[in-house]
Amino acid sequence: MISMENLRIPKNERHRFAHPLGKLIAGKREDTILEVKSILEAFLEENYILKIYTVGDIVTLDFIGDTFLKKYIQLSIIDEKTQRKEIQINFQDIFKNIIEFENPKGEIRMESFSLLNKIINSNEKTVLNITRGEEDLLVLPLVAEISLEKGVKNLIFYGQPPITDAMNPIPEGIVLVDVDEKIQQQVKNLLSLMENF
Repeated sequence: MISMENLRIPKNERHRFAHPLGKLIAGKREDTILEVKSILEAFLEENYILKIYTVGDIVTLDFIGDTFLKKYIQLSIIDEKTQRKEIQINFQDIFKNIIEFENPKGEIRMESFSLLNKIINSNEKTVLNITRGEEDLLVLPLVAEISLEKGVKNLIFYGQPPITDAMNPIPEGIVLVDVDEKIQQQVKNLLSLMENF
């Protein structure tokens, strides 16, 4: 699904994009990573092939710092910042390709759809480094561009900051998006709410 135009979130729809897209594993980093590992081990016992995609620097750091998790990473999308502070990630020895890309805050550049499609289909471990802007919204084109295959679990992980000013507060944790047709439809619905420009 390739967008023909750049997209941005309308101000009156921002709340819709703050909710976790998949299963929220609430808790501190050291606890959530243990739960992630047990979920993945259960999928492996069911003979699934695992393909992991991480979005965000802290999640990526946690995954590449874990011997078990890092071998399943296909793609990591980072911007080398967390809460506006610079962060160093040593990804050169894990990823075959390092691609730099610009994606302004609150927007999805139309080129991201075809770029993510190309990266996914290359099957090469890749890091997409956002040199200007933010990586958060790239979860949406990533979900949209993943091809579903029998026996393969395409799992996207991203960090969930705590949201306390909503009617239903959301605790901090990690979000697991097990990409399937239902999630892809949900993403299409979200993309349809965005403004073309």
